Amino acid sequence: MAGAGSIGCFVGGLLADQGHDVRFLGRSSTVAACATHGLRLTDYSGLDVHLRAPKVSNSAAQSLGGADIVLVCVKSGDTAQMGAQIAEHAPDAVVISLQNGVANAACLRDLLPHHDVRAAMVPFNVVPTGPGAYHRATSGDILFEAGPLPDLDAPTLRWRGHPDIAGVQWGKLLINLGNAVNALADIPLLEQLQDRRWRRLMADQMAEALRVLKAAGITPLKSTAAKPQVIPHILRLPTPLFRLIAAQMLTIDAQARSSMWDDLNRGRKTEIDALQGAILDLAARYGRQAPLNARMHALIRAAEAEGEGPPGLSPGDIRP
Repeated sequence: MAGAGSIGCFVGGLLADQGHDVRFLGRSSTVAACATHGLRLTDYSGLDVHLRAPKVSNSAAQSLGGADIVLVCVKSGDTAQMGAQIAEHAPDAVVISLQNGVANAACLRDLLPHHDVRAAMVPFNVVPTGPGAYHRATSGDILFEAGPLPDLDAPTLRWRGHPDIAGVQWGKLLINLGNAVNALADIPLLEQLQDRRWRRLMADQMAEALRVLKAAGITPLKSTAAKPQVIPHILRLPTPLFRLIAAQMLTIDAQARSSMWDDLNRGRKTEIDALQGAILDLAARYGRQAPLNARMHALIRAAEAEGEGPPGLSPGDIRP
């Protein structure tokens, strides 16, 4: 696992629990936490897995050396650095990007021209709940760029090949635009989705981004049960009707928060450039306006600079 954050630890931990030889490349803090507490994985369905001695290291040579498959789980801004480490230590590995955004696989291909590099999309949310402990708070299967892979399925983790992974990634990016909203609100995602004011804000941002993608000739594909073009309409529904429809689309529990919220909480740089930033780049290229996405980008950048964690804004605070 090239990156032992929330997604890396959860996916890698389930693979290790199924008997795969999994080595994790992570920060020193993760190494220390796993050495003391092991790796504890839980989820909304009642999953509870405890790996007492996961192979976690901050040495790229130790974690990546001789790997058959490298799952890249680092933040988008660290992709180039990780690509260089893979080139040095895992020259024969299949490389799968489990990252947010749409540009990481292309970056890895440029750095690793002789590797089999696949893009993938992780639909579920994972939140840290303590040292070495991670909780999957939403549902979904991992989709990856079609092609032969060893069997990575587990009873609680399914992998499915997809013929148009780029369209799926754009669809997931639209969903992930809500990460910034959740980070700025500083409330659990389920609580946020119960409030129509927040849903309308999320819907307006997504509709704005859909107009930009249409101008760019990009067709996003669904990463949930609903097509991206329909989701803004669902979000704007009255709350009782929204709850009824949303329950059929996604399982989510009370612990869910966005990874961007976690980044601000830990004083780390976020992936705002890979999400709202990608929409703003397209808007500039095709002569379109995206003021709400620009506002989200600016507010997250300001929160990063202040370094005081999620700011706890209201919908009225956020609208430009």
